[in-house]
Amino acid sequence: MDKSLARAQREHWERTYSEHPGMYGDQPSESAEYAATVSTPGGTVLELGAGHGRDALFFARRGFTVTAADFSPVALDQLGERAAADGLTVTTVVQDVRQPLDLPDASVDTVYAHMLLCMALSTAELEALVGEVRRVLRPGGVLVYTVRHTGDAHYGAGIGHGDDIWENGGSAVHFFSRELVDRLVEGWDPAEVEPFEEGDLPRRLWRVTQCRTD
Repeated sequence: MDKSLARAQREHWERTYSEHPGMYGDQPSESAEYAATVSTPGGTVLELGAGHGRDALFFARRGFTVTAADFSPVALDQLGERAAADGLTVTTVVQDVRQPLDLPDASVDTVYAHMLLCMALSTAELEALVGEVRRVLRPGGVLVYTVRHTGDAHYGAGIGHGDDIWENGGSAVHFFSRELVDRLVEGWDPAEVEPFEEGDLPRRLWRVTQCRTD
């Protein structure tokens, strides 16, 4: 991945989080509500790309032990303040997902990522990240992630960066093909892929669920 694009996206999201605290509201996403139903009750959840934490806080309220990871200290500070105000315990970790996850092997029951994998990450970076997710998941653990896909209205529009990454309004998105989903599930149980829509346009996404069985 072009380091200048990665740097620009980091600056874009830091600025967005600073200028729009709580921009996604307090209610959990539908994908988080779903993830809770396929997770071990009372188990451990790692959320990647937690942002302001509406979903991390939801998992904590549901009795999960939650680690919220994001590259943005600004977002994680806001998340920590909200958790403290609500009397919830959420561990926050500053994490660039291009780097190895700072967790032991087989230490997590569920990894959850809403829109994180379709950020400006190259296919090679995505393969490395999913490998790291597999490493930290316990056998029987589940990965639930959501991504915008190539049927989205913004796919092919705006500034093209290669590797199915397109930038619109300052946000660069890696739009997933079904071939990419299949590539990332190699070595796992077959993926369950559910289409859904969210927000403006509307954005067209897939919710992908895959389990580590060994």
